Amino acid sequence: MGRLLLLFVAVPAVELILLVEIGQRVGTLNTLALIVGTGVVGASLARRQGTSTFARLRRGLAEGRSPAVPIIDGVLILVAAAFLVTPGVLTDAVGFLLLIPMSRRLIRRNLKRRFERAIRTGAVGVAVASQGSGDRTQWAPMKNITPRGPTDPER
Repeated sequence: MGRLLLLFVAVPAVELILLVEIGQRVGTLNTLALIVGTGVVGASLARRQGTSTFARLRRGLAEGRSPAVPIIDGVLILVAAAFLVTPGVLTDAVGFLLLIPMSRRLIRRNLKRRFERAIRTGAVGVAVASQGSGDRTQWAPMKNITPRGPTDPER
């Protein structure tokens, strides 16, 4: 609940304060130009990177590779686009940060570690479906999930 409060109250308040301060220092028209400019440039960059990521996903699937990395990149690029079209300085900074491939790589690694830790601690459950007899599918929970070894491309 505290994170939602921060997201929906504190961030917009800080954004408003920053925009007012910038407006007082550089002028209203320059501030509006900054907002529109970052939105247009950010949306363009996000579109280009999204298209590239989708092509990478298709190539990987055609070659039989896991779609995990391009899918996560696509989600992060989508979040970046949403941040960039939202008026504000902090959201623009985060949006542009998400468009940098090295930043996305670091975020992917962090997300992977957090997800693996959540599985190990039992905060997240993982189940494997196996075809049972007849039309019923049987679900068996996986136990002792361990991260992949050194051959993992994400390491």
